[in-house]
This record gives sequence, structure tokens and C-alpha cells, in this order.
Amino acid sequence: MNPTASPAAETGLEAAAAEKFAAHFIGGTWKPAASDERIEVINSVTEQVMGSVPAGSADDVDAAVEAARAALPAWKALTPQERAGFCTMIGYGLQDRAEEIAGLVSQELGTPVTEGMIIQAGLPAIDFTSMEYLVEELPWEQTIGNSQVIREPLGVVGAITPWNYPIHQIAAKIAPAITAGCTVVLKPSEMTPLSAYLLMEVIEAVGLPAGVVNMVCGTGPVVGEAIASHPGIDMVSFTGSTRAGVRVSELAATSVKPVTVELGGKSANVILDDADFEAAVVNGIQKCFINGGQTCSALTRLLVPREALPVVEAVAAAALAEIKVGDPTNPETQIGPMSSAAQRDRVRGYIEKGIEEGAKLVAGGPETPEGLETGFFVRPTVFSEVTREMTIAREEIFGPVLSILPYDSEEEAVEIANDSVYGLAGGVWSSDKERAVDFARKIETGQVEINGAAFNPLAPFGGRKLSGHGRELGPYGIEDFLTLKAIQL
Repeated sequence: MNPTASPAAETGLEAAAAEKFAAHFIGGTWKPAASDERIEVINSVTEQVMGSVPAGSADDVDAAVEAARAALPAWKALTPQERAGFCTMIGYGLQDRAEEIAGLVSQELGTPVTEGMIIQAGLPAIDFTSMEYLVEELPWEQTIGNSQVIREPLGVVGAITPWNYPIHQIAAKIAPAITAGCTVVLKPSEMTPLSAYLLMEVIEAVGLPAGVVNMVCGTGPVVGEAIASHPGIDMVSFTGSTRAGVRVSELAATSVKPVTVELGGKSANVILDDADFEAAVVNGIQKCFINGGQTCSALTRLLVPREALPVVEAVAAAALAEIKVGDPTNPETQIGPMSSAAQRDRVRGYIEKGIEEGAKLVAGGPETPEGLETGFFVRPTVFSEVTREMTIAREEIFGPVLSILPYDSEEEAVEIANDSVYGLAGGVWSSDKERAVDFARKIETGQVEINGAAFNPLAPFGGRKLSGHGRELGPYGIEDFLTLKAIQL
């Protein structure tokens, strides 16, 4: 399959690929959908239809669950090491197709290919290949007094994933789930589903036993809700909006199945008064604008000492002047288009709201970037003198918009950082590492980076408050798909 090259510019798909996109992946085969209804996928640069996938139904979910349940006994009978071995092969398969993945996601989503090679192609491969090492860190069996405590797979997992990291978010669920001994029914986002087909091709090629991983495309209200409420699914892992996460939790509660949810964020990046302001601001903009700002853990609130505002604003304005917005296939592009027209309009609406509520516009604005009238582009934007009551300081924008909030004391900085319904990520900058770590301990989030430290794909990822519960990645990600049994001896 090579969906990034085709004689038909309006689809971006070859005939053979288009035929495969007409099916779901169920029981190790490409199974025709129960209905002819389709969901169009729009190229974020050209605004043209680049393909379509089936609009799955509850009947398709039933078939996928049946296949997953049939595969479960033999799959969980394998050792964790054997199951992790399949993940390693999948990871290598993704590595072999990294350029294809980055190219496809640049069309579906708008991620620049240079960035996409790292985060859209590189991270999913790590998600899978890390399993063979992580299985050795878990106490699969342990003795406590007269009890033998064993960890067992939860069963059939329903995985519902978002559009912003279309393969990584799938891999972060599938890899630990199948390593734990579970089988999976996946619903990828209907906005960026094509790359999920590429992953299923890799899974098919490595010979993963039929039914261990199944995929049904479709919308949240139909396929997502059928998965969440299905009596044959033992656990649901969801990543997406807080609103949708609440709905999934409500449906799953009818059968008392466990649910993990990774939801939104409005993360604070705090620059303390002894920090290197230039380095902190430049890095902070990068951490806010990663993947065009379409990242739940993006550091979208920059907290700075009030007296440092002029310096911070000058550095931010200069940094934005150097950012190249444009065609994501250009290696020099740093920010591509938003994922959809709706997302573009949403982001521009927040920029207008910031201006309306009195925030100081440092750079950017709601206007269309010059020369980019076609495509879902927005201007990277920085606001200053933002107060914690403003909409842009409280709501998740999911675009390249940074809010700079001044504080007058370190105690107030802690208050502002924690004054959010979310609690996913955060950052702290200081020339004194111990001081930064002490501050980080006071932030109510699932993770905090110090002085721009790199994302660790083996550390637990997840949040508090409306950012959700449960953890992905590392050995903690595997544990969420396991249940405990005590055998008294």
C-alpha cells in the first residue's frame, strides 16, 4: 500500500489501496463492512478528499469482538516474552515504513514530515519494540505470606484512539495490551484513519495470530459507543476529549468494566526568576507548538515573573518570526495545517476571543497566513498579560496558541499552575535544579519536565482531574491491562 502516491490527485490512493480501505481488519482478514456507507478523509493541505473508509456499525463491532474472544485463550496462554516478541517484529515493521508513515500523516493531519519522522513514525516503533524489555520489569507472580499473587490479562480490550497521533496513540494501547495477554478491538479516529490501515498491514505481515488485533472504522457515536457498551469487551482504553471520555465511562459503567481515559490538558510551563529566559521561552514555544499545538500535553500556559514580561515578549516575538508555516512535505516547515476546517476555525475563534477579552497580542492573530489561503492553516500566536480568568487561559485550544501569564511570587505561580480543571503535564525552569524539582512536586499533574527535558516514552503518561486516570507507556502501561489474582496456599 502506498497511499502517498497516486495518479489520482483527488484521492491520493492507488486502486489496490482504495480496495483495502473498503474493509475492516477482523479475525486476521480484511472483512467487507456490513454497509456501504463511507467516511471521507480530507487532505489537510489541499482540502480535497484523499480517500474514504467504511462507516462501521454495531454489527461490525460484534464480528470483531467475536474474533477477539475466539483468539483470547491461545494468546494469553503464551508467555509474556513470546507475546512481546510479536511486538518487536511489529516495531521493526513500522521502522521499515517510517517515511511512508510520516508522508501519509502529513496529508491526513498536517504534521510536517521532519517532525513526523520522529513523533508520528518513531514513537510508535518504540512503543512496540520496548515491550521485550518491559516484560522483564514486571512481577508477573509474587509470593505474599501464604498467597501466590499472579497477574492475568483483563481479556478483550476496546481501544478508542484520537486523530492527533494516529499511530502512536494506537501503539500505546495495542502494544501493552497484547503483551499483557489481552486481545483488542480498535476504533481509530475517523478523521485520520488511513495510517491505522498501514499499521494493520504490518500486523498482518508479521503473522500475529488471527483475532488478536481487530480494527473497525467508524464514528464515535456508532462504533465507539458500541465498543464501550459491548458485554463481550472486558475493558476500555480511551484517548480523546473530556466530553467523549465521560460518555465512554458512562456506557462502560453499565457492565462495570474498567476504563482508562487520557483526556485534555492546559499545562503550565513555569519560568522561575533565576532561569535562562531566552532558552526557556524558545523551548517553551516549541513545547507549545509541537504537532501544530494539537497535543494534549502541550505546554500552553507560560508563567513568568511580572518584571520579566518585556524580555519574555521580545524573545517570543523574535522566535515566532523565525517559524516557518506551510506545506508539511517541505523539510523546512515547522508548523503545517490544522487537522480539519473545524479545528482551524476553532483555533481562530480562540484567538479572536483572546483579543476580545483584552489579552495583549504579541505575535500572530486570527488572519489567514499570507500565501496559504488553501489548507487548514492558522497563524502561530502568542498572547501576553493573560489573566487566569480569560478563556484562552482556561480552555484547551489544541492549536499553536501560547498564553503568557505573569505572577508576582513563587507561591502565586503554584496557585496559577494548579488553577485548572486539567492536570496532565507541566514544566519548570530554573538555574537551580533542586529548586525546580521542589516546585515540580507542587504541580498537580501526571508529569513535569525540568529545564526542557525530553519526553520519555518509557515513563508513565497520564493525568489527574479532568485529564483522566490510568497510565500509558512503560511498565505502568502494561499494568493497566492486567488484573490480580491471589491464590491462597
